[in-house]
Order: sequence, then C-alpha cells, then structure tokens
Amino acid sequence: MADTKKEQERDELHRAIWAIADDLRGSVDGWDFKSYILGFMFYRYISENLTNKINKDEWDAGDTGFDYSKLSDEDAEVARDDMVQTKGFFILPSELFCNVRIRAKSDENLNMTLEAVFNHIEESAKGSESEDDFAGLFDDIDVNSNKLGATVAKRNDKLVKLLDGIGEMKLGDFQENTIDAFGDAYEYLMGMYASNAGKSGGEYYTPQEVSELLTNLAVAGKTEINKVYDPACGSGSLLLKAAKILGKDNVRQGFFGQEINLTTYNLCRINMFLHDIPFDKFDIANEDTLVSPQHWDDEPFEAIVSNPPYSIKWEGDDNPILINDPRFSPAGVLAPKSKADMAFIMHSLSWLATNGTAAIVCFPGIMYRGGAEKKIRQYLIDNNFVDTIIQLPSNLFFGTSIATCIMVLKKSKSENKTLFIDATNECVKVTNNNKLTDDNIQKIVDTFVAKEEKVEYFSRLVPNSEIADQDYNLSVSTYVEPEDTREKIDIKVLNAEIKEIVAREQVLRDEIDKIIAEIEGE
Repeated sequence: MADTKKEQERDELHRAIWAIADDLRGSVDGWDFKSYILGFMFYRYISENLTNKINKDEWDAGDTGFDYSKLSDEDAEVARDDMVQTKGFFILPSELFCNVRIRAKSDENLNMTLEAVFNHIEESAKGSESEDDFAGLFDDIDVNSNKLGATVAKRNDKLVKLLDGIGEMKLGDFQENTIDAFGDAYEYLMGMYASNAGKSGGEYYTPQEVSELLTNLAVAGKTEINKVYDPACGSGSLLLKAAKILGKDNVRQGFFGQEINLTTYNLCRINMFLHDIPFDKFDIANEDTLVSPQHWDDEPFEAIVSNPPYSIKWEGDDNPILINDPRFSPAGVLAPKSKADMAFIMHSLSWLATNGTAAIVCFPGIMYRGGAEKKIRQYLIDNNFVDTIIQLPSNLFFGTSIATCIMVLKKSKSENKTLFIDATNECVKVTNNNKLTDDNIQKIVDTFVAKEEKVEYFSRLVPNSEIADQDYNLSVSTYVEPEDTREKIDIKVLNAEIKEIVAREQVLRDEIDKIIAEIEGE
C-alpha cells in the first residue's frame, strides 16, 4: 500500500515538473531551461534544509513554537557561523525561498533580488571548508537573460511562475525524508531533457538502468567501500548510484568526480546536495581529467564507475609529458590522438585500489582496432587486469544506437582468465529504445559474480593465452557463440517432401488430362 502511495506521489511530482517545463518552454530551449528548474529546486532545497535543521535544534531544546522563516535577519545572524560549519552555507530568513516567493509578485526588482540572494549564498561559504562546493553554483541561472523575456517585467513574470511552480511541488515533509523526492525530481528532469534533446542531452546522461548495472558490477560482493570515483562524471548520476545501492554511509570517504563541461559540473554539485550528500563528503572538480587530473591526493579508489565520452580527440603524443605520466606510461604507448577511449581506461586502472573494481562503458571499436589500442589491450591482458567484457544491446543510450560494451578492471584476480558475456538480447523494447530490466541486470551481475566456465550462448571464461592467440581481440563475439535462431532444416525430410509433392503433382496432371479428354470427347 505504501508503495502505491509513493508511486502516486512520484507520478504527481513528474506531472508538476512537466507542467512547469511546458509552461515556460516557449522562450527557452528545453535543455537550457533545465538549469533554471534545477537551480530553483536547489534554492528551495537548501532553504528548507537549513530551516529544518535550525528549527529541529530549537524544538529539541524545548522551543516548539520556533520558526526560523519568521525570524528577523538581525536575530538570525547568531546562527551564521554554526550553520556554515555544519551545513556549509547560510541564508538569512528574508532570503529563504518561501519568503522570496511570498513577495515575488509585488517585487518589481525580482530579478535583482534573486541575483543578490544567489550571490549571498555563495558568499556565505567563502573562506570556509565548503567554499569550493558553492563557488559559481548559480552561474548558469541567469535571471537577467533575454531567454526569459525581452523586458524586465516579462522576465520577472517567468521567475514568479518558476518560484510558484517549484514551490507548489509536493516534495514531502522534512520528517518524511524529502531527499528522495528532490533526487527523484532531478533524475526525472535529466531523463526527460536527455530524451527530448537527443545528442545534446545524451552527452550528460547515462540511463538509470545502465547506471544500475555498472554500479552493481563495481560494488559486487561488498557492503561498503572507501570511496567512489568517476573521471568523466557528467551530472553525477553514476556516483550517486553507489549511495543508493550501498547506502550513503557505506561509501565511507565519499564521492569524487571530474567533469570538463562547466554547466554540467555545476549540475553535478547541485545533484550531490539534492541527494543529501554533505559538502564534506563530495569532491567534484572542473578540469580535463586526461591532461589535468584533480584527485592525485585522493586515489586509489575502491569503486570506479564511468561512461566517458566516446572517441574524443586529446593531446596524446603531441604532449611530450604524457608518455611519462605514471597513469599512461606502463603501457608504453598512448591512446591515439583521435580516440582518447583507452586513455580513460588507463587513467581509471591507475587510480584503482588493489582490492577495487572499475566498470567502464566503452565504444566497441577499442576492443578490436589495431595500432596503439591493440598494444594497450595487450598490456591489460598480459598483466591480467581485465576481469570481464560485457556486450550490451544496441539503442540503450539517448542519441546513439551504438551497441556499447562494459569493461570491468581488477588489479588482483585469482586466475589468468577473462570472462566474456554476450548480453545483446538482455533487454526489452520501449518505443524506439531498448531498456535493461531488473531481471536483465540481475542475470548479468550473477553471471559476472559466478564466473562459470561456460553458459551456452551467453558467457565464457577464456584463458588469457587464448586471447593472445586471437591477437588480443576483446570482442565478445570472438569467444561467445551466438545462438543460431534460424529454422533448422533436415535435408532428408525435405527431399521426401519434395518427392511427395512431385508425385501429387503427377496425379493432378493425370486428373486434368482425364477431364480435358472427356470434354473433347463430348
């Protein structure tokens, strides 16, 4: 019963988000508008989060009628230092979401008010431990943008609608754990925009089911890990799956990621907060991971999950420093300049803990192409770092129909063998896309854990010497025979049937001849 109620609430929430997006779509491209909706959701979230924390402290101390949102700014100042220390930020009562919303319709300078509020929130973290987590967080929410309207009045009209739409959303009560709803709303929005925006959306979004599979592979057999890392973390959905699967307290030292795109980097930090990850439990950086990795001091990681961009260009051997970089030098060769895929794999392997697992979505070409990529595969196989290769169905990702693969890396395997899984058919068709079901995911993970020698047409544990004989080709189809679903024909039976047909044909001819003779005789 509780589940049905939860589903109803979730549907209602999704409808509310869709309505806001629909209402405001006109002037702003969907993918751009995402920043506004998420930004205002974040503003509401941290306002409520702070209010609830202060209220609870006062209620616990006996003042049950206390309400932080009704306090004067002067009286509230006494809480600033404590809140910055525990929450990482501070908001004055007059600048809380609920109070700005109440005044919004009559505030002719609403855009200026909001800009000031956002600046004050960022400034409240300056000089504290949380400064990096809040700096520039609201940069993508341009309340003075022409996209919102040609005049200040029109822009403010849109901002009022945004505040009201987000304010009306039923995101639950503090006591009932609002976090689930905020996080769910975020994920729904990302999925909605990714599917509508085709490639521009897909770059930032790994479908939920693929995230689920990757993370289950990376944490299989563990109830807790030291920390989780994603070198191309996008909006952070893969990192947060580890919190969902293990429980966030079982990711002991937190969530680490790096993202090259500034807008997506801001979304990722917002996503962390919306999933109730405290500022001191995540460290997301904005830089190019391959040439400027930002987490040297935090490696190694026990779980690495990633869906890095496919076949992007990078400096490669144009940069003389990279071949001596300890992440890439062990293979003796760099990934090609036109295809950085293997560089992401070498980077992840380098930062993987001895007892850790890395699960990485890969473009299929890296499994069989020659040249530098083959040399890197040889290094990986000869040193027994590749645990499993999984062939996924096509059409799983927004904006591309490519059938991708997953490479699972481990540093301390018990035997010199690599598992190959052909999961091409492990999916159901939903409109134009394929989707992994819970059963599909479970079957793949169970096979990955069991490491049986052979499951017909599905998986095979292959000695690394055989992979060497196959010229280090890592394509699943080289090792797992697909089931032949064509109709099998028994040639003897077919011949007998043909004989019978010929005989019947002769009988018919004789019959026809008789009839003709009779007609002619008349």
